[in-house]
Amino acid sequence: MLAYDAGMSPVVRARLATTAVHLPSRYRTMEEARARIARSGSAFVPPAGLLEDLTGVRGVHEKGEREQASDLAVAAAAKALDAAGCAIGDVDLLLFTACSQDLIEPATAHLVAAKLGATCPALDVKNACNSVLNGIEIASAFIEAGRYGTVLITCGEACTLAARWDLPSQEAFLRAMPGYTVSDAGAALLLTATPATDDGPGILKATFGADSTAWNACTLAAGGTMHHRLTDLEPTYLRLNGDLLRDIVLDYLPTALEYWGADAEDARRSAFIAFHQTTVAQYHEMIDKLRLPADRCLPTVADHGNTASASLPLQLVTALESNRLEPGDRVALIGLASGLSAGLVLIRL
Repeated sequence: MLAYDAGMSPVVRARLATTAVHLPSRYRTMEEARARIARSGSAFVPPAGLLEDLTGVRGVHEKGEREQASDLAVAAAAKALDAAGCAIGDVDLLLFTACSQDLIEPATAHLVAAKLGATCPALDVKNACNSVLNGIEIASAFIEAGRYGTVLITCGEACTLAARWDLPSQEAFLRAMPGYTVSDAGAALLLTATPATDDGPGILKATFGADSTAWNACTLAAGGTMHHRLTDLEPTYLRLNGDLLRDIVLDYLPTALEYWGADAEDARRSAFIAFHQTTVAQYHEMIDKLRLPADRCLPTVADHGNTASASLPLQLVTALESNRLEPGDRVALIGLASGLSAGLVLIRL
């Protein structure tokens, strides 16, 4: 068991050993989505090019028909473990952090653990698109407290299942819009204990806030007590009940900035800044409203869609693979999620 100092500073810190992403090979363009809406016999079919014009998204990744959220997480986890030279038996705790899940019970973390051959404790962390970010917060706290030395954070998003293809009206199309831009993906992050030093690697800060009165802005209602036995398919669709661009970017971000305080300025000074991306318009609004340096951000939403909780790992992996980062660089991860919630994690590589 790792020691923990009696003072405020931890003897150890959680270090991000490796990050990996898995993107399904099947790619669905927005034109293919429009064609599927037309084939369903919908009363409303969006004009050609409208989906691209409204969202800026060119296409999304789709999982295989029999592929589960846990399978996407396992594929990414295997990459992460291999890159770190770590065996699954070395993992002390496995977290599954995603909007998606295989089942309501048991926790999807157990399915991921079984497929990987893990025998450690396993549990789910769920907070919409901030699930991975909250997973980092929890894993870091466990490691600093000396409870676990190596934590594997996994994520499997199968959000394309929530798209609506039979549209009775233009209003239904606008409500269902997020369902056409969400993308399937797997992600994994391996956190290990490292000595806490002033200039050493590790998770430096994790700050979160929420305005839970706005929980109804964007919902996927099926699977809970509100819609336990379905009488229609409406609750199975990802539904926009407000204006997320306004609710989150324009209205809630000032509150989040106030809550983050000096940490927001630390984020702006980071070598790389990743933030949750839903549309191209939202990407640019975020840069403007948070006053972020555009040359240190990376748009992934146009090519890959909204990968939900996998969005931040995807941006980080893309930056690392393009040699934009090196050891010692500081990275800021900014999370936004329906609920509403916002989070900020600062990491030194």
